[in-house]
Amino acid sequence: MSDTITKGAETQPEDNQPKAKTEKPERVASLWTDAMRDLRRNPVFIIGAVLVFFLLVISIAPGLFTKGSPFDGDACDLADSLKRPSADHWFGFDVQGCDVYTRTVWGARNSIIVGIVTTLVVTVVGALLGLWAGWKGGIVDSILSRFTEIFFSIPLLLGGMLIMSMIPWAGNAYSVSLVMAVLGWPQIFRIMRASVLANKNNDYVMAARALGAGSGRITFRHILPNAIAPVIVVAAISLGVYIGAEAALSYLGIGVQPPQISWGLMISDASVRFLDAPHVLLFPSAALSITVLAFIMLGDAVRDALDPKLR
Repeated sequence: MSDTITKGAETQPEDNQPKAKTEKPERVASLWTDAMRDLRRNPVFIIGAVLVFFLLVISIAPGLFTKGSPFDGDACDLADSLKRPSADHWFGFDVQGCDVYTRTVWGARNSIIVGIVTTLVVTVVGALLGLWAGWKGGIVDSILSRFTEIFFSIPLLLGGMLIMSMIPWAGNAYSVSLVMAVLGWPQIFRIMRASVLANKNNDYVMAARALGAGSGRITFRHILPNAIAPVIVVAAISLGVYIGAEAALSYLGIGVQPPQISWGLMISDASVRFLDAPHVLLFPSAALSITVLAFIMLGDAVRDALDPKLR
């Protein structure tokens, strides 16, 4: 009998034993994680990101897409002036006999440099000053706001034309970027200041202050991450705007100067020959339009992802 009981105890199923429950970790919901998930599913963002990545590769290493540099003297031959596109030369030749495809590829560098450098300077300067003005308030806010209104009242292109015509060292991509950054930061300042004012009295800020957090920690740890979203949206859209502004300044002859290449310079040179050789104007104009559209698509997708009202 005892053997039977022992065997029965030994053959008892182990299902009666308590099992440790394996729980999946809960996903921490936040604005940024939700935004990244939405962006990965947004075809507009994917198309824009692919175009921007391709343009960045072209601007960093244009030689990978061309047979040679457009700055070489042998690259242009007047005998090829205004020849139409062919199988060997997809975009044809300009009035000086230079290959339009090669110049279009190399022209991307200055245009992308102007857009990225201007956007970075504008975003950093405008965001920091807006963060300071919105958090401090009082006399600091009043002085910075009045100072901003001076620059905000100057149109970008008109002010750029005036400043570029007075700068003796103007004529390259970095000087154009500096001029547009001087005139463009007030927009970011206003957006950042308004976002900080909307967030500075929220409960999490009050809780951090009650726990003894200092002004620096509250500003950069709590306010900045929650107030930066609209700035990122505007900066992404403005990048394409700055590229278009550089092309306009170069078209007017006060932006990037020869022997450097930009799409604005190419469009300016080709506009007087449009009826005789429309291909000389068509391809750099198309490259400029696609670039501006790509960055605007990125900005629109980021705006849709970061704006809770559009979910």
